[in-house]
Amino acid sequence: MRVALVALAVTCLLAAGLAQAQDLKAKGCLNCHESDKKKVGPALKDIAAKYKGDKGAEAALTAKLKEGKGHPKIAGSDAEIQGLVKSVLATK
Repeated sequence: MRVALVALAVTCLLAAGLAQAQDLKAKGCLNCHESDKKKVGPALKDIAAKYKGDKGAEAALTAKLKEGKGHPKIAGSDAEIQGLVKSVLATK
């Protein structure tokens, strides 16, 4: 029973990670950013490290992406953009 629960949890985490990567790709984030190295923009893990512990980071980054201040404007609903930001801030 425990093995089945662990397997289910791992599967859910992998599926969530895949969905997040697809969202980042669909919105064009991966054209300029990679997970672990600088491309045109900083690596996603570097962004996460920069804002680690900053309680206002999610709101600030969401606003930047919506308004196009210091970063190209991202088309999407507030929920979509917040999801992208949460995904980036959770990058390790």
